[in-house]
Formats: sequence, structure tokens, C-alpha cells
Amino acid sequence: MIVYSASRADFTSDVLSNQIEKKILDAFSLRLGRRTSRAEIESWKNSMQYMNNVLIAGDIPEDAGVAIEYQVPLTSKRVDFILSGADAENRDTAVIVELKQWSDVEATSKDAIVQTFVGGAVREVAHPSYQAWTYAALIRDFNVEVQDGNISLHPCAYLHNCSDPSAIKSAFYSEHAARAPVFVRDDADRLSEFLKQHVRYGDKSRILYKIDHGRLRPSKNLADHLASLLQGNREFEMIDDQKVVYET
Repeated sequence: MIVYSASRADFTSDVLSNQIEKKILDAFSLRLGRRTSRAEIESWKNSMQYMNNVLIAGDIPEDAGVAIEYQVPLTSKRVDFILSGADAENRDTAVIVELKQWSDVEATSKDAIVQTFVGGAVREVAHPSYQAWTYAALIRDFNVEVQDGNISLHPCAYLHNCSDPSAIKSAFYSEHAARAPVFVRDDADRLSEFLKQHVRYGDKSRILYKIDHGRLRPSKNLADHLASLLQGNREFEMIDDQKVVYET
């Protein structure tokens, strides 16, 4: 389920008119039937300003699709931001962006786990590249429209308040960053280029509609992974909270 959906032009208008967090909150209440925390509302207000900047800098088409707070099928997890359109070869694409407010991040010795201040304390959390990639994998493994419609998913993460990339871009996490590149505060231009690389043409939110209304069906790829898992191989990727518990 997508909470907020708009064209890139309408999203920009909502941001520039200082209405974006209200629009998201109204849609959130309508679609999910509940309110959310002041902290999350403030995160929408702040993060969407940064996302709008990179969309404009990247000259993203006005009729590209923008989705905010997409609930990942069969989970309670939500994707922060999706941009949809077509690439230079006119192939359907959707870029998944995991947004973080973090200013400081510390590396750990655990696979795909970092430390940062969240929820009033320093805690171990999933690396945002791992988080974005697993969300994309879940959508790909269960959404029929993505599987059969050949919609390419491109996950990434954007830590727009983080100035020191040494921990989040540590070579220790290179496997995960290769699957979903991570961008920090000084990488806005690079993120714009990444978005433009995958969304050269608009789609009038057609792809977002397909993702949001796609039937759920386990993919053959997922079935193969499960078969391998039953044979004792560790192939199935855990989503963020599960990964933190597993590595602890």
C-alpha cells in the first residue's frame, strides 16, 4: 500500500508550499487508519526538502512518479521514497530510497550492522544499504507486476545529515553498498546522477500503480532460495530488525 503518491511536479509543489508533511499525514491517516509520531512527521518535513533538491538538480521529469511510505508486502515495514519512470532504454524502473536523519554513524564488527543514536539512545541497527536492498528483494520476490512486468528495482540510501562517510561507507559494508549505494550529505550531486541514470523519462505514475496493485505470488527465485535453505544453506536474507537480532 502506498500512502502518498504524486507526480514529481506535484510533489515539488507540495514541498515548496510547505504542505508536504501535512499531505503525507492526511494520506497516512486515511489509508492506515491511525496517526503517527511527531518525530516521523518532522522527518517527512525535513527529508522531503532534501529529496526535492536532488530531484530538481537531477532534472527528473515532471511526470515521473513519486511514492512516499509504501508498505512492503507481508510485513509492517515501509519504504520511505520511490521514484518511478523509464531509463534511457525506455525500460520501466523504480528507485527505492531509504532515508535517514542520522548525523553520526559508527561501524561495528557485525555484518550489515551499524551503530547510531536513535530512539533516545545509541543502538545497533541495520545498515541502510542492507535495509533498502532487502526491501527491494521482498517486493521483487512477491509482486507479480514487478516479476512479470519486468520492472527494474534500484535500491539506495540517503543520509542527508551525515557529513562523515567513513563508517557508513566502510569497506566492511562494501557488499551491501554494491547492491544499494549509500549517499551522504556531500553526495547530493551523485544521488541526482543516480536517479537520472535510472529515471530519464516520466511514466505518469503508471509503474507505481502496478506496484501498489500487483498481486502477490512467491517468485521462482524465492522458491529456489527456500529449497536451498531447507538443504542447510544460508541464503534467505532477513529484513532489518531480524538481521539485528540474528547478528546479536
